[in-house]
Amino acid sequence: MKITNVEAYLIAMPFEHGAPKPSQRSGGVRTTLDSVYVRVDTDAGLSGWGECFGFACCPVTHFALKKVVAPMLLGRECDDISSLMLELHRRVQSSGRNGPLIFALSGVDIALWDIAGKACGLPIHRMLGSSDLRKRIPAYASLMRLDTAENVRKVCRDVIARGYTQIKLHERTVETVLAAREAVGPDYPIMLDTNCTWDLQTSIKMARLLQPCDLTWLEEPLFPPDDYKALASLRASTQIPIAAGENLGNLLDVERILDAGAVDVIQPDPIKMGGITECWKALQMAEERGVQAEPHSPWHGPGLVAALHLIAAMKTDCLAEFYYADLAKSPIGAAGIPRDGFLSVPDGPGLGIRVNEDVLAEFRVA
Repeated sequence: MKITNVEAYLIAMPFEHGAPKPSQRSGGVRTTLDSVYVRVDTDAGLSGWGECFGFACCPVTHFALKKVVAPMLLGRECDDISSLMLELHRRVQSSGRNGPLIFALSGVDIALWDIAGKACGLPIHRMLGSSDLRKRIPAYASLMRLDTAENVRKVCRDVIARGYTQIKLHERTVETVLAAREAVGPDYPIMLDTNCTWDLQTSIKMARLLQPCDLTWLEEPLFPPDDYKALASLRASTQIPIAAGENLGNLLDVERILDAGAVDVIQPDPIKMGGITECWKALQMAEERGVQAEPHSPWHGPGLVAALHLIAAMKTDCLAEFYYADLAKSPIGAAGIPRDGFLSVPDGPGLGIRVNEDVLAEFRVA
């Protein structure tokens, strides 16, 4: 099969999450959830869908996909995904091994797996070797930053009412984390992701103050996120399990963080570190090292579904991260919406989803 077209969609989707809209690090208030979808078409009449990491850098990822990656794909044979993706990674290596170009390649890789699954009539998780036993994956509600104890208590109660059995906060104060613990009770699992906020000494101090909150894990506490030596020091200083990995850009980063003994839980992201191809290698490496792996997937489109296929193929039980929000419209329909705290693993060929291009057109950014 040859690639005949690569279409990039920059999407800005309105949402509600049961609280005032959160602030953005880049400034202002987040009123939409922005993402980059990619459709790859072939001369065999098969098309595949992928998703590239964006958030605040969505326009940069979109530009990289349209102007750099897409032209390199036109006319290329795509039956051998690994060989094609290796060549593409080599061709963009001078622009770095992490960041928008790798995000763009990640979305393309997912789309190529979608095509491959459709070509052979198998869902991706079966192509990865699953026994097809996991039909549903327990999802944890990954909350946006809520900032006040009142907001935290309200949204946590809403989450429980919807059937979720685990919550991840994105707070930065002991007060708001304690408010969550108060709202959900002593036995309900709570994770905390601070999005790389503190230096090492502050992280050690905060971990000590957070000890009474009984966290399942403390995620991405340090800046810079690739200071694995400092992260290992933090891990050695606290009883709270340390999680990280969403900022890993390639397999060597995975090896380095594991070699440093920096994490109890590693979280590679398929739409950030090379798609299904590289993320699956990362999950296998973690398994070989005996480190718990939990793919990072706070998305609502093909990236979320790619993570579900990866989880379904893993040998160990795993949770799915769901970015807790109600979209104005879901571009992938019910496939992107948890029910009673679970996400279903699609069993159709490829990703097993239908992307509604009318919805993409409605919320596409010119």
